[in-house]
Amino acid sequence: MIMTIQALLAHAKRQLIESGSDSPSLDAALLLCHVLQKPRSYLLTWPDKRLDADAISAFEVLLARRIAGEPIAYIIGEREFWSLPLKVAPSTLIPRPDTERLVELALDKAALIEGDILDLGTGTGAIALALASELPQRHVLGIDLRSEAVELAEDNRKRLQLSNVTFLQGSWFTPLANGIKFALIASNPPYIEEHDPHLQQGDVRFEPRSALVAGDNGLADIKHIATSAREYLLDQGWLLFEHGYQQGKAVRTILSEQGYQQVVTEQDYAGNDRVTLGQCRF
Repeated sequence: MIMTIQALLAHAKRQLIESGSDSPSLDAALLLCHVLQKPRSYLLTWPDKRLDADAISAFEVLLARRIAGEPIAYIIGEREFWSLPLKVAPSTLIPRPDTERLVELALDKAALIEGDILDLGTGTGAIALALASELPQRHVLGIDLRSEAVELAEDNRKRLQLSNVTFLQGSWFTPLANGIKFALIASNPPYIEEHDPHLQQGDVRFEPRSALVAGDNGLADIKHIATSAREYLLDQGWLLFEHGYQQGKAVRTILSEQGYQQVVTEQDYAGNDRVTLGQCRF
């Protein structure tokens, strides 16, 4: 079977619509670009180009995975975050646009105080690498519990040629040397309740449960980090969390009870509570 690019994309779009995809045209285009190893502009420039059977067969295999619900990022092994192309894998969360709000706020606060920056639960390295790309004179450290995540983050660092980032493996603060202090600590920790119905929907079904779910109504890891972070923050240093859209009040209470100042919750681009931050004062 031989089809043109335009015909194959239309064929795929129809199947994706039937499967319930929220973005059938984009999904089809990204998969075909991956098979052809071409940019999206190529599909627009050459809609009448006829594709051979091998390319169509390879595309159909990927399309079947997407129809089954597997995230595009895992299928093609890449996701853009903060304009950085990042490799992704099923061992890590897929970087999301909402998390770019955390990066924006971290950059704002980092401008107020000199010193190193820590990203806890770094996953693909998205937050750490975004901050490092914007702050080349600052050192950024990323920590993740899983060795696969640390290896992936380091691979992304090398591909982006960022020399001011280091990645370590361990549980939260445990890999850190005694006495080390940071100007800013950012984290997108697990914050979903164990029985949250969203865990059975969309891309989340394929992502590592350990990076999503936390005890104590999704707040256990946030509480642990908030309590421990004071030991690792400089005076006037900042702690920032990404969290669920209904957790703003609870996270503000946690930070306030731990003595953080200027505690505030900021919204994401959809108008939902998404990032809560506070300043450590001694």
